[in-house]
Amino acid sequence: MSVFVYHKIIQGGMGVNISDWRLAKIVSKLGQQGTVSGVALEKVMVIMLQMGDLGGHLRRALASFPFPHISQKVLREYFVEGGSPDGTVLKRAPFFTAKPSEMLASATVCANYAFVWLAKEGHTGLVSINFLEKIAMPHLWAIFGAMLAGVDFVSMGAGIPLQVPGVINNFSIGKEATYYVPVIGETVTSQMMRFDPVELCGGELKNLLPLKKPGFIPIIASNLLASILVKKLPEGSIYGFVIEEPTAGGHNAPPRRGGVYGPDDVVNYPKIAKFGLPFWIGGSYASPEKLSWALSVGAKGIQVGSIFALCEDSGMDSQIRVKVRELGYKGELKVRTDMRISPSGFPFKVVVLDGTISEQSIYEGRVRICDRGALVSLYEKPDGTIGYRCGSEPVETFVRKGGSVEETVGRGCLCNGLLATAGLAFENKHEPPIVTLGDDYSFLKYLMTDANGSYTAADVMKYFLG
Repeated sequence: MSVFVYHKIIQGGMGVNISDWRLAKIVSKLGQQGTVSGVALEKVMVIMLQMGDLGGHLRRALASFPFPHISQKVLREYFVEGGSPDGTVLKRAPFFTAKPSEMLASATVCANYAFVWLAKEGHTGLVSINFLEKIAMPHLWAIFGAMLAGVDFVSMGAGIPLQVPGVINNFSIGKEATYYVPVIGETVTSQMMRFDPVELCGGELKNLLPLKKPGFIPIIASNLLASILVKKLPEGSIYGFVIEEPTAGGHNAPPRRGGVYGPDDVVNYPKIAKFGLPFWIGGSYASPEKLSWALSVGAKGIQVGSIFALCEDSGMDSQIRVKVRELGYKGELKVRTDMRISPSGFPFKVVVLDGTISEQSIYEGRVRICDRGALVSLYEKPDGTIGYRCGSEPVETFVRKGGSVEETVGRGCLCNGLLATAGLAFENKHEPPIVTLGDDYSFLKYLMTDANGSYTAADVMKYFLG
């Protein structure tokens, strides 16, 4: 990565398509670092294509894909001219397994290419893509697709992403890469994923090599994890860190002690600075004053998500966005750290909002489901083969796969819930929305004139940088 531009503002990679390509593009064109959420992009693209690809953006991006035999195959499989009628049961992107189908591999590469390409189209600003280490099975195909589109940075949180730099290095020269995914088992503890881009793309790949190496930005929550990454990765592997404090939205790092956040979860920023790498701070930093404070302790700037999630340019469903802004402006919004809702096992910030899974009656009244499969865990079957299970699936199914009832208590389907929050719950039967934000929404008072007001990403930039 040869571009050393340390922007003061990194727009967070939020939810499923909340940080969509439009938002990332606007932020980047305004001179800061826009981020595309890379979570489940193959599922997002497949839904959008069957909804008719409004505006033709995905088809425009895929028309530029350097291997048309792949992109045309994906379009033939999923694109519906004029869109599917309401209530249609859509084709699903297949579940990821240790050996994904060629169609799933193609869709994942194409989706990550398309959304990054759209975010970078028509300007020279820098764009990143954000993944969760916990959703590991798609990483090889997702990273490769983003690199084909010239992504500038790859950021990753919700785990210890030691394998990413090696993947980036291999793909940059067209080599096969592997990724080890954890397995719950006694004799099998990991499963190797493998992807050779030449097998998918053909020998013509050599004409594009070397691919640009994106800078790698781990998203971490402690001095310890920073130390582990610096010690275990070769020098030059890390472009910089994002340090997320426990008040940040989405998934949070688990508390270090006692099940509650305390002194052990406080980051020592002067020690972080001694690593000699740039870093940004996230979690309730959405104010000019907090930006100044971050700069004063050695940070290059801040990562902010919620302030962008609630702006008019995000991918959040407009009705949900309006209601959340109204409650926040009035000081009536509540955000809780839910230790159980995410099948990942990580704490997850949940906005308390009528009509969403945050309501106990709605949570209890829903039909448990796992029909998207992004957050499944791999486990060892009695015969030594690999199976897949999710704590949000029907309890009897989970127990039949060797899980315990206790592991299902309080779990919800984030896949469908987050798709619904992004307005992508196209079918009639789906999980209710789940909305995630950080703890702090005090910025609304500075960006809105009243409870019914709104603001744009450009207004956010003016708020931070004048």
